[in-house]
Amino acid sequence: MPHPVRLIVLLALLAPAAQAALPFSVAPVQHEVADRGYSTEASVEAVRQSTVAAQVSGRVASVHFEAGDRVRAGSVLVRLSAQELGAAVAGSRAQVAQAEANLTNARATHQRQLQLFQQKFISQAALDRATAEFHAAEAAARAARAGVDQSAALSAYTTISAPFSGLVSARHVEVGETVTPGKPLLTVFDPKDLRVVAYIPQYKLAEVRAAPRVAVEIPALNKWIDAAGITVLPAADRATQTVKVRIDLPANLEGVIPGMFARAHFSVGTARKLVIPASAVVRRSEITAVYVVARNRVSLRQVRLGVPDARGRVEVLAGLNPGEVIALDPVKATIHARSAANAPQAQ
Repeated sequence: MPHPVRLIVLLALLAPAAQAALPFSVAPVQHEVADRGYSTEASVEAVRQSTVAAQVSGRVASVHFEAGDRVRAGSVLVRLSAQELGAAVAGSRAQVAQAEANLTNARATHQRQLQLFQQKFISQAALDRATAEFHAAEAAARAARAGVDQSAALSAYTTISAPFSGLVSARHVEVGETVTPGKPLLTVFDPKDLRVVAYIPQYKLAEVRAAPRVAVEIPALNKWIDAAGITVLPAADRATQTVKVRIDLPANLEGVIPGMFARAHFSVGTARKLVIPASAVVRRSEITAVYVVARNRVSLRQVRLGVPDARGRVEVLAGLNPGEVIALDPVKATIHARSAANAPQAQ
């Protein structure tokens, strides 16, 4: 009986011959050194995300961007039409004019009373009364000017600009809608700076903190990303007894957007496992399988798998033996298997 190791090597040498006869690549199943650690579900979020809201009441006059549009910092997002604010500014300016006139009159009166007092024509009480009226007029003028500044500031709130450059992820209002202070208008996020958020059980915190390598899997994109950094927040949720962990992603990732489902993989060591490429796995409903190649015949076999590692490999817990050959491209293997099944049988 051949030695098991020699059998695996022989199959590996024969794999190119089988590959030449088949329209897809194959590889033998064998034990390899794989990562050992902890994995958990997570989600992608933007580091910088802002929902701009109305600061004054008014009617939406125009919305300049839609969801999915790219904006620059300072770009006008929404304009509000607030006639009341315009009237308030005009009224404040009229009050300033009145207060300035009163101040001019009080100043002149105070100067005349001071001269009369110096000539001993009026009493100290009369001078004090003129001085008090002058100071009151000064205070009223300052208050009127402040009212104009406040009205102008409120009027400026009718133009809402982007706080930073990014993408519009949601639009919350329509033209003609009446808004009040605090009403959300648009949500903007920076796609260049993303991170993944996971909630880790307390008993796994030691492993997570000690992990020398952290990788993020985006199943929808079939993408694996090495983390740029990790932050364990110093507080636990009382209800779930979990701790929030932020995993920083590299900048400018293609196709990754906030809200995407992800898996966080914390590698704490290595171990020899029976592994196969995760890309070779076929998932149909609740069935997980691979295409096994034997004598140039392809058959679908159900397998039980473990957790993928940071290199895109997954451990085989049951269904395959070392030395068996599997198809690396399940799509081409499916087409080949159907063609073989529909081919006429030789008499």
